[in-house]
Amino acid sequence: MLELLFAGILFVAAHLAVSNTRLRPMLMRRLTKGGYAAFYSVLALATLVYFVMAYNDAPRLHYFWPLEPMLYWVPKALMLMAFILLAGGILGATATSEALAGCAANEAALAKLTAGINRITRHPVQWALILWAASHLAANGDAASVVFFGGFLLLSLVGNGFADHKKARSLGDDWQAFAGTTSNVPFAAIAAGRNKFAWRELAMPAAVGVVLYLAFFWAHDWVSGVDVYW
Repeated sequence: MLELLFAGILFVAAHLAVSNTRLRPMLMRRLTKGGYAAFYSVLALATLVYFVMAYNDAPRLHYFWPLEPMLYWVPKALMLMAFILLAGGILGATATSEALAGCAANEAALAKLTAGINRITRHPVQWALILWAASHLAANGDAASVVFFGGFLLLSLVGNGFADHKKARSLGDDWQAFAGTTSNVPFAAIAAGRNKFAWRELAMPAAVGVVLYLAFFWAHDWVSGVDVYW
């Protein structure tokens, strides 16, 4: 269990400390942009593999809450939305710093960036991870799972805030224009009237998300070693 805690701290710290502190610009100066990207990718993959291996080896002895069959429906329900968000984030316009540059003065570019899945949340992939982590945390009450899924949940939630803060600081008016019609929390901009729901724009992400959901449901035993059933 101590190794799992260490692996979890290492996993979260490697992402947040390297990409959201002064260490990032220092490494970029020393390694160049491409070298930093390669270094960060290797670091992220290595800590992820170590975290997963530590979780698989950790004993399931202590439970914070009892396993209830009804809790198994939480991931079954939320993972469909998670896969739709994931598909939308991959297929849609990604709001990178480069894509946002100049959007405050370019209505067409801004409209493209604030459409599709970005109407729901400007962090669709991160929220897919949040739903995955939170739903699986609810369905697994053992201490090892709390550390494992809680680590992903913490990283995704905090990472969203850091990402917004960095872009707000570096992009100025372009970020304000984008953030003014989108939201971090899913559906918040729509609920506030700053954006609107567009079914047609979500047809492809929804279709791909359903296919991914069914595929992972069928292959869950092979992927995770845990069988799922209705």
